[in-house]
Order: sequence, then structure tokens, then C-alpha cells
Amino acid sequence: MASYRAGTRLWQSIARNPCLQRRYSSKPQNADIESMLAEPSWSVRSLLPNKAADLSTTSVTPQKLRHLLRLSALPQPSNPEEEQSMLRTLDSQIHFVQEMQRVDTTGVEPLRSIRDESAAAVKETTIGLARLKDALAKERVSGRRRRVQRMPSARNGHPEEAMWNGNALDSASKKKGPYFVVETGSGQST
Repeated sequence: MASYRAGTRLWQSIARNPCLQRRYSSKPQNADIESMLAEPSWSVRSLLPNKAADLSTTSVTPQKLRHLLRLSALPQPSNPEEEQSMLRTLDSQIHFVQEMQRVDTTGVEPLRSIRDESAAAVKETTIGLARLKDALAKERVSGRRRRVQRMPSARNGHPEEAMWNGNALDSASKKKGPYFVVETGSGQST
């Protein structure tokens, strides 16, 4: 339901933005899917700053960059070219985030996680006292410091227990006492 609302909001923001109306249309088209997917209609590059943008308009100064690097325990730039490269990268990342923040999300419920968020799924993943009763029954408090310990229980059965009894020599073709025998190419046993 949340993804439907997000899609609806996307189309509403496209309808309000004349720049995007050229690329998208909420009206059904008679074109086949191959022709629609043959040419990209949107790119992440549209969210990045123009490459011809002047670095003097950057929001991060070299002093701020050095301060951020020091706080992050990252190495300082070794030369002015590396510093300019870092400034350009950081500026493009900030510009990208600002473009993402400009998207109108009024009325869209926040996504808590990428999984089923229905009431049934939340109920299924919620851990309550009823689900813990079996685990709590296998524990006891002991000692002067009142530490919780798991009570010893019978060994849990393995699904392969019926196929293998734990004796590795049972499947050996030749054995001598507690050892298995390996024939070498010369006919001798080792």
C-alpha cells in the first residue's frame, strides 16, 4: 500500500513539474514495452551538479573538508589536486542529497524497512512471552551471583542420525583393528 502511495505521489509531482512532463506521461500509451524500454527516460546524472559548475560556489570550504577528515580519522589530502578532487566529490554528494530532499513526500508513510509491514507480518515477527516460554523453561538461576544457566537436556536429534551411527570405520572396505587400510599402487598396505 505504501509503494502505491509513493507511486501516486511521484506521478503527482511529475504533473506539477513541467520539466518532467516532457519525459513522462500518466496517460496510457499504445507503444509496446520494448520501444518504451529501448531508451532511458531518466538518469541519476540529472540529480548531480553540472560539471561546468564553478568550485567557488561550493558549500564546503577547504577548512571544513580538513575538519571533517580529522573528525572521521581519515588522512588529509596530500596535495592541492587531491583536495580539489575531494571538494568536488563532497559537493556532488551534497547536491545529490539536496535534490533527493526536494522530492515532495507529503502524505507518504515513511518506510521502516524493506519487508512486509502488514499487521500480520508485524504480529508474526513480534517476540512475546508466549514465544519465550519454552526457552525460559530450559533455563535456571544458580549460584551466589544468580547467573542464568541453560539446563542440561537430551541431545537434539539430527536428521541424519538414522543414516550414520558415528563410527567412520563402518564404511571402510578394509580395516585392521581401529584403523582403516589404504592400498597403494604397489600392492602394499599402509
